Amino acid sequence: MTLTVNNIGKRYKGSWVLRNVNLKIDSGECLALLGSSGCGKSTLLNAIAGLLPVDNGNVGLNTKNLLTIPAHKRGIGLMFQNNALFPHMNVERNVAFGLQMQGQKPEQYEEKVSEMLNLVGLSGFNKREIGTLSGGESQRVALARALAPSPKALLLDEPFNSLDRYLRTALLEEVRDVLKTLDIAAIHVTHDWDEATRIADNIAFMNQGQIIRTG
Repeated sequence: MTLTVNNIGKRYKGSWVLRNVNLKIDSGECLALLGSSGCGKSTLLNAIAGLLPVDNGNVGLNTKNLLTIPAHKRGIGLMFQNNALFPHMNVERNVAFGLQMQGQKPEQYEEKVSEMLNLVGLSGFNKREIGTLSGGESQRVALARALAPSPKALLLDEPFNSLDRYLRTALLEEVRDVLKTLDIAAIHVTHDWDEATRIADNIAFMNQGQIIRTG
C-alpha cells in the first residue's frame, strides 16, 4: 500500500502554508519529515489525515483518492505530540477506542487489544489505569491505539518529544521494528536530525511549506 501526496497546497489568511507538496511512501517504509518549527510539518500531517481541508492537490492510498473521505474512514493512524490518551479509560479501553468506533464489541476486540499491547511491549497492561503509567508506557499505549484499527499508514507528529534522550532512542528503534513487522507506510515529523536518521528509510527536508530536498 503506497501513500502519495500530490501537489498539496493550503492557504491560511491569504498566505500559502503548504505549497505543491509531493511525497510517496511505500508499505514498510518510514519517511522522516525534517524541518524547523513553523515550517508546515504538522499542517501537512493534518491535511493527510483529513483533519484539515486543503486548497489544491490530493492524497491517495494506491489509486484511491482520500480527499473526499472523512478522517475516520481514511485508514490512516495518527500519533500526536501529546499522546491524547483518555484519562477516564483504562489501557484496554484506550487501545480499543478505534475498534469501538468501527462498531466492534468487547468480545470482538479484546484479543486484538492484547495482541497490540504485546507488540508494543505492554503485555498484561490491559486493566492498568492511565494515571499509573510512565511517560514511555503512555506513548506505547498511544502507539497501540493508533495501530489497533489496522491502518494502512501511520503519521507520527513528534510523539516522543517529552521523553528523555535515552528513552526516546529506545522507543524510536522499537517503533521502527513495529512498522516493519506490520508493513505500514509511515511519516515521522521531527526537527531532530539524529531522531530522523534512527527511524527513517528516507528523509524529506521542509522549509516554508515546501519540500526542498529528499534523500
